[in-house]
Amino acid sequence: FLENKAILITGGAGFLAKIFAEKVLRTQPNVKKLYLLLRAADKKSASLRLQNEIIGKDLFKVLKQKMGANFNPFISEKVTVVPGDLSYKDLGIKDPDLMEELLREVDVIINLAATTNFDERYDVSLYLNTFGVKHILDLAKKCRNLKVFLQVSTAYVSGETPGLIKESPYYMGETLNGRPGLDIEVEKKLVEAKLEELQDEGATEATIKLTMKDMGMERSRHWGWPNVYVFTKALGEMVLMQEKGDIPLVIV
Repeated sequence: FLENKAILITGGAGFLAKIFAEKVLRTQPNVKKLYLLLRAADKKSASLRLQNEIIGKDLFKVLKQKMGANFNPFISEKVTVVPGDLSYKDLGIKDPDLMEELLREVDVIINLAATTNFDERYDVSLYLNTFGVKHILDLAKKCRNLKVFLQVSTAYVSGETPGLIKESPYYMGETLNGRPGLDIEVEKKLVEAKLEELQDEGATEATIKLTMKDMGMERSRHWGWPNVYVFTKALGEMVLMQEKGDIPLVIV
């Protein structure tokens, strides 16, 4: 399946993304292209991250030995860094030519970008784990040759529910404690209002950080989830189920 396919991977420097990229390049060298979305200001800093945090790691030793002198040309041909940030619309991609190339070429999208901290700031977690999904899905809908969209979620979206857990996705408004009224746009407005209030009070960066962490825990528990990571990942699934349209979707 991967032969001659172009794959866009978000969270390109993350643990799973690195392992996936290495595995594909080693076992299917005829893959067309891996596009790695890396949080970076520009192409140069994204390329540095590729070298230092991905290709330069011991993980790639086997492939380096296998390919010898061909390793660097092979990586240059097969791997393209995409500087951007999933938290923003259009993934924060500033290069219109690169964006056009993605929309034209990409066959597979694998969304691995996430913040996995259990006590993350609510704004950071919500923008990346929930609205990040919305942003990449919006891009997926514009891709002309998309075969599959793979969302990497977590088993822990089911919280601390005992017994047998059915592998069913979450739909918008579903909560673990049965409380009605959950809405991601409302959650976003609450975050924005709280940040504005803190700025108006002249709060320090440390106070803002602490308040946003507390807010994450408070909002998660309000709806029945144990922490902000699993709550915002569940919200990400809800976004997909509500807005996927006819996109071929897999949630892992």
